Amino acid sequence: MMKRLAAALAVLGTQAHAVDFYFCWEGDNGYTMTGQMSVDPAALSQPLVTEADVTAFRIAGYRDGMLIGKWDKETRAEGSPWLMFFDPARGAFLTPGEVGLGVSQAWNAGGNADDCGNPGFGFNLGNYAQDFCLNGVWIEESGMPPETPFLVSPTPVSPICEIYAPTS
Repeated sequence: MMKRLAAALAVLGTQAHAVDFYFCWEGDNGYTMTGQMSVDPAALSQPLVTEADVTAFRIAGYRDGMLIGKWDKETRAEGSPWLMFFDPARGAFLTPGEVGLGVSQAWNAGGNADDCGNPGFGFNLGNYAQDFCLNGVWIEESGMPPETPFLVSPTPVSPICEIYAPTS
């Protein structure tokens, strides 16, 4: 019983002190995505943060400012794509060329971006493009070149990729 309590308190303590990152991606044809992830602070000293180091992760996709879908790791279906590579020193999500893989970001959408479920939403950063999956269909018109960087911020961002100014 004491071991379980100690383990639970350790998890709560880690989550309470997690470091939050907010991000925004600008796709083509009016598509954007916002997101938030919480990372165990100990992982930030590593050269690479992966999905295993993330305590919370959520994304929301938009078309012309209107919400089209959401996904988070807490409600992730078994077997759905979940792959993430983040460089904490640069504050950047890595591209496939930087990690030597065909896909470096698979957030409920694998390399073909057609496997996000129906209904479902996902984001893929592969060697062909960065793009959305919506309701099991690849949204080709959302695509950007794989090397396109996107905004990562310590404060929340809007669906049009503006950083919200902190208020006192």
